[in-house]
Amino acid sequence: MYRMHMNFVYTVESRFPLPHTPVIRVPRPLFFSLVLITFLLFFSHGVKAAIKNNDEITKIGAIVDVHSHIGKEEITAMKIAVQNFNIKSTNHKLSLRIRDHRRDPFQAAMAAEELIKKKKVKVIIGMETWEAAAVVADIASRAEVPVLSFAAPAITPPSISLRWPFLIRMASDDSEQMKGIAALAQFYNWRRVVAIYEDNAYGGNSGKLALLSEVLQKSSSEVESRLVLPPISSISNPKDFVQRELNKVQEKQSRVFIVLQASLPMTIHLFSQAKKMGLVGKDSVWIVTDTIANSLDSLNTSAISSMEGTLGLKNYYSENGRSYQEFSAQFRRNFTNEYPEEDYFQPGFHALRAHDSITIIAQAIRRLTSNVSSPKMLLENILSRNFSGLSGQICFRDGKILNGETLQIVNVVGKKYKELDFRLPKSASSSERDAGDVAEGLGDSVLWPGDLKRNPKGWVIPTKEKPIRIGVPKTTFFEKFVKITSVGNLSNENKLQFDGFSIELFRKVVAILDYDLPYDFVQHDGDYDSLISGVYDQVYDAAVGDLTILGNRTKNVEFTQPYMESGLSLIVAAKQEESTWMFLKPFTWEMWAVTGATFIYTMFIVWLLEHQSNPEFRGTLKNQISTTLWFTFSTVFFAHREKIGSNLTRVVVVLWLFVVFVLTSSYTASLSSLLTVRRLEPNVTDIQFLQKNNWKVGCVNDSFLQNYLENVLKFKPQNIITFSNIESNYIQYFKSNSIDALFLERPYERLFLDKYCKKYTTTNTFKFGGFGFAFQKGSPIALDVSRAILDLAENGTIEELEKHWFRPLPECSNDERFNTRPENLTLHSFWGLYIVYGATSFICFLLFLMRLLNNFWCHRETYQTNITFWNKTATRIAGYLHHGNQRTNINPGERAPQNLQVPRADETNSSRWEYVLSPSEIPENHQASSPEMEMP
Repeated sequence: MYRMHMNFVYTVESRFPLPHTPVIRVPRPLFFSLVLITFLLFFSHGVKAAIKNNDEITKIGAIVDVHSHIGKEEITAMKIAVQNFNIKSTNHKLSLRIRDHRRDPFQAAMAAEELIKKKKVKVIIGMETWEAAAVVADIASRAEVPVLSFAAPAITPPSISLRWPFLIRMASDDSEQMKGIAALAQFYNWRRVVAIYEDNAYGGNSGKLALLSEVLQKSSSEVESRLVLPPISSISNPKDFVQRELNKVQEKQSRVFIVLQASLPMTIHLFSQAKKMGLVGKDSVWIVTDTIANSLDSLNTSAISSMEGTLGLKNYYSENGRSYQEFSAQFRRNFTNEYPEEDYFQPGFHALRAHDSITIIAQAIRRLTSNVSSPKMLLENILSRNFSGLSGQICFRDGKILNGETLQIVNVVGKKYKELDFRLPKSASSSERDAGDVAEGLGDSVLWPGDLKRNPKGWVIPTKEKPIRIGVPKTTFFEKFVKITSVGNLSNENKLQFDGFSIELFRKVVAILDYDLPYDFVQHDGDYDSLISGVYDQVYDAAVGDLTILGNRTKNVEFTQPYMESGLSLIVAAKQEESTWMFLKPFTWEMWAVTGATFIYTMFIVWLLEHQSNPEFRGTLKNQISTTLWFTFSTVFFAHREKIGSNLTRVVVVLWLFVVFVLTSSYTASLSSLLTVRRLEPNVTDIQFLQKNNWKVGCVNDSFLQNYLENVLKFKPQNIITFSNIESNYIQYFKSNSIDALFLERPYERLFLDKYCKKYTTTNTFKFGGFGFAFQKGSPIALDVSRAILDLAENGTIEELEKHWFRPLPECSNDERFNTRPENLTLHSFWGLYIVYGATSFICFLLFLMRLLNNFWCHRETYQTNITFWNKTATRIAGYLHHGNQRTNINPGERAPQNLQVPRADETNSSRWEYVLSPSEIPENHQASSPEMEMP
């Protein structure tokens, strides 16, 4: 500023030369007086000009860490921006006042007080940490001085604009970064992570940890532990301190380390010690946020080589624009001159953001129409800026940069890093990428720590020197699942031999994994719940056996995909079904009723159609009924001997024979099944029967079943008999009548009935989660084992193992519980047959009546006129039904004819139907030579 003021004064002086006048000799005292007056006039004019020029200077305060590489970049960039503005501007000048906050909020507050009160700055920029920015914003808001902060809180408070109205955040919060980390964890199945951050004296980085925990929880992951490092300035020996802290982390199973916040010196010590301890190795994952990734360029080769394989979220900016190229050339020149001790002199994101901050202020000043001393107008002009800067698009809303930063995922390779993928913030894109898009974009281009060729598990993978310990239950319900035998000294676990369905299945699962999984089986002397607790307490790394997946157990361990269905079965004593009325069992009572009704219906139709024409169906009433009944019954066995004369009767009989054939065949087949297939009937039908009669039920005493019977099925505790899980106990308690029913899990029920199928059976079944293997919570090995179980199920391996281990006894191999149980034949199965037969026979009956009535109408003139139509019809039908082929005399005064012979309705040329009338009954106009009439 001093240099600028002298130039300005010099320029003013050059504009006002002394006037040209003739040389006049004056006395010496008068000459000195004139020179003095002239000097005072020019001095007064220069002071006024200087004062005027000073009013047009806008002072800007900058509070940065002047001793860090980031601070040096920011100072250089801000000076370049101020210099460029002062060269181009003719009305305003900028003056930069720089103060060092020394990474201490109190120092930042003191610097802000000085800049506002003594230096009279109009704007303050800087503050790389939110703690420093918050205290400076408090002071500046009271003084109504706008503050452009390079930091933002991890979680934005809802009342931030009310508390700090003059605060402008040039950075976004950490939500997008944490979402990106959670997306990586979800895609690669990293269920547990370790959070590491360097805390300051005020605990200001806990917000990032809370935000990380929140987003991880949404993706089914969690922060297993956290490593909080104090400020490096407060540690006398950072190397030893970091090593001691990393020893605590090394005891954890998780190998996913997320460094939320750390200074560059602390970062160097952290990765250097972690690599020496083997934490930056195979199946480990290291992720750093932008506070470290943005400074990767400034790290020396030895420091960055210890970070090989690390992923980082770095702020992206374009290096292709003309403005960036011009700025980069000027920056390198100035930075090299001012800081020759620095090795790296390329501008980073911090430098670009600092340059944009000065540009924002410069543009706001140009738009001022009044004095700069109006802070609110200056604030409004700053917030209204919208342009494309070196660090990205500049636009504000609610006191913060609107679009935020574009995050660039980088991967440290050797002594440098390479760009992998971008993750745009939600507000910067019309459609936000889902959780898998970020990780899928990485593809196979990632170099993982230890030069791992596959995706890291993020977990402690066992080695031959340190295999995983797998707990196996010593006592199981059935030895076919787990069988432990000793081939040496019982006290030596290495001499134990493990076998069984569950053990062999686990071995086949390990064999198809895409990585080696060394393991040792360890015998667990306890119940199943204590085995699960052993996995939770990290006594065992996993548990293998017939472990039931239950809701309360999943809270403590990670279960695999069920390899066998499970449920609760009720086992009861059975008796073989024997009944005196077994021959009635093939048909239901509805079926018998309809069949009987059809039989009677057939009798009536056949008799009606054959009564007039067939002498075998005539005679006394008793004879007619017996003949028709015998005919219909004999057709059941196709043994009828009576001849049929009517065609309509033949149609009815043919259909009836078909119905009889279907019914007898079905009856014979069903009865054969009922008599040949052994059927067991339980003596207890359901649990309500047990509860109502207070019968005793049994279950093993080292299982969850007792609580389930009491709390869910509501059995009284005094009615529950528990015993040790030995197979012989089941039979012993049944034989001694100590229990009336037994509750077993479904896989055990299958094995039990394979051996005791002659005496026991099952009724009710209640489903559970199935059998599975248990691993520690968050273990990625559980997911790999689940996938392997599905593969073995799809290729039939599990089914082959079941056939091998669960082979039933010979007498139970063909037991009826493996076959379809025969059921009673219902009316629904034959309803269509009955409808066809009934409709056809009824049509035949209607045809018979139609022909009978038609013959009557053709010869109605033979009747007396004083006899009504209905009386005639009723008389003839009654005579037909009662007398058959006899003659009937019709007297005028009688209600019913005495000699009436009705012909067959289906034979038109018959001479059997004759009406004999007395002379008095013959009409007058009728000839006497026709006393008889034959109806065909």
